[in-house]
Amino acid sequence: MESEDVRRSPFAGTWYPGDSSDLASMVSQLLACAPRTGLPGKLVALISPHAGLKYSGPVAAAGYRLLAPRAAFESVVLLGPSHRVAFDALATYPRGAFATPLGLAPIDAALARSFESATPRARSMPEVHRAEHCLEMQLPFLQHLLPEARILPVMMGTQSARNIEAAASAMVRAVSGSAYPVLLVASSDLSHYQSRERARELDSELLDRIERFDPTALGYLLEDERGHACGGGPMVSVMIAARDLGATGARILAYGDSGDVSGETDAVVGYVSAALYGPA
Repeated sequence: MESEDVRRSPFAGTWYPGDSSDLASMVSQLLACAPRTGLPGKLVALISPHAGLKYSGPVAAAGYRLLAPRAAFESVVLLGPSHRVAFDALATYPRGAFATPLGLAPIDAALARSFESATPRARSMPEVHRAEHCLEMQLPFLQHLLPEARILPVMMGTQSARNIEAAASAMVRAVSGSAYPVLLVASSDLSHYQSRERARELDSELLDRIERFDPTALGYLLEDERGHACGGGPMVSVMIAARDLGATGARILAYGDSGDVSGETDAVVGYVSAALYGPA
């Protein structure tokens, strides 16, 4: 593997432990403490937060612990919002690997090609992934639970209807054409820097749309631009794709905010972990 194809972590040692044993221990502890929630059907997709592991890790773990008995997933599509680079496309990282202290998470190049061929909105843009945290924050859990799995990292620039629809249709085409099971993950935090009272008002509206498994209603809510989520577009895309791939329901697994850890409730960031599932 060419060294230039390996994305090195800019967040190890700050957003999560930089030492492999410390990171593995933290992930194990988070999973052990996460609430136990079963699903009435087959896991198709997760919605997961992406703050520093100290803050959003307890909520994220509630979703990822579902992977323990479902380790058949051989690849994972990670879809998240671009926080640092503005562009109007779906940016893939089509080959190589993402590196963390737990090792290399290899890119599923075949899945990337399938995704890119499904829509002209998808473009190979490794450079916009270099300083972005939203997908990397999923990797400690995935590498711990699915150490052999490959990943397809995709970042959504402008969260427009055409990018949302393009991402959903490309995921459906790529996953439908895959010879192995693929998990979808939407990376998003919820309301930002509101009082806890206001954050819970905003977040409850979004959680309602997720739990009703209604991506259309969620899309309408997010169009109001009232600060419900940073990764609303990826959430809607994954919900649409999961539905088209056979998911029939959604379950909220955990909800919290940054104040649960910091103790500061004047300006919090909300987090949710949710599972989308289909018939067993």
